[in-house]
Amino acid sequence: MGKTKNKKRVILVIVFLILLAIYIAVTVRGEYLQALEIGEQYVEVFKQNIKYKVGVALVNFAILYIATYITTRFIKRGLKMSNEEKTTLQMILSAAIQEFLEKGFTSASLRNIAKKAGVTTGALYGYYDSKEDLFEALVGEHYNFLLERFCKAQKEFAEIPPEEQPNNLTSTSGECMYEMLLYAYEHLNEFKLILCCSEGTRFSKLIDEMVEIETKGTHDYLAVLEKIGRPAPPIDERLEHILITGMFNTFFELIIHEMPLEEAKHYLKEMRDFYTAGWMKIMGQ
Repeated sequence: MGKTKNKKRVILVIVFLILLAIYIAVTVRGEYLQALEIGEQYVEVFKQNIKYKVGVALVNFAILYIATYITTRFIKRGLKMSNEEKTTLQMILSAAIQEFLEKGFTSASLRNIAKKAGVTTGALYGYYDSKEDLFEALVGEHYNFLLERFCKAQKEFAEIPPEEQPNNLTSTSGECMYEMLLYAYEHLNEFKLILCCSEGTRFSKLIDEMVEIETKGTHDYLAVLEKIGRPAPPIDERLEHILITGMFNTFFELIIHEMPLEEAKHYLKEMRDFYTAGWMKIMGQ
């Protein structure tokens, strides 16, 4: 492969030099004829000018060739280092997922992760400052997506005209839960880390955060029912908290137990029907 590349480079240089020689020959001939027309005494001056121009052209070519060669070498070296770094980073992340899934965040060891990845602990610290940073790199994006998607659904429902909200209650939340399920299955290991292995990090509060958002949404919906003349009876706050927490725990059980996706979709529909009917009963609707 290296010999082939060198051969191609030599051929390109030769072709360039031939073209340059042809260009110079054509240009020189024209200038030479002009010098003869002016007078033979100008021929010597012409020859000196040609030598100077050819010398400058060759020097410029040499500088350009060397600069191009050096630049290309640095670019290739940079790309090679970049690819090596990407491979090393991927090995670290893969080893980290394995370690965190096996031992959980608290018991996981950066030393073990480095060993599994085939790098030194010092090299690992070149990518991540702490175990928290490494865990964040694995799950942060997915954690944020789930919460943002859930908040978006709450906002979209709140923007529906009050009198139309009862008829859209199941469709808006259903689309959101379905989309979250599909996303979680696309990133199954990351969500198992969040749901089962994140004790000791901010990610262990996922269900608590979702319960808080859903509780506020429930109170807002109860106010809407009051506004449109369909008031609900008082709901015990402890019972409300238990039901909402139970709903999310039920949802995440699908992911924790890695049920086949088609079965998970079916269970999600059954779960939604169950909780919707129960909430309608409690709200007197």
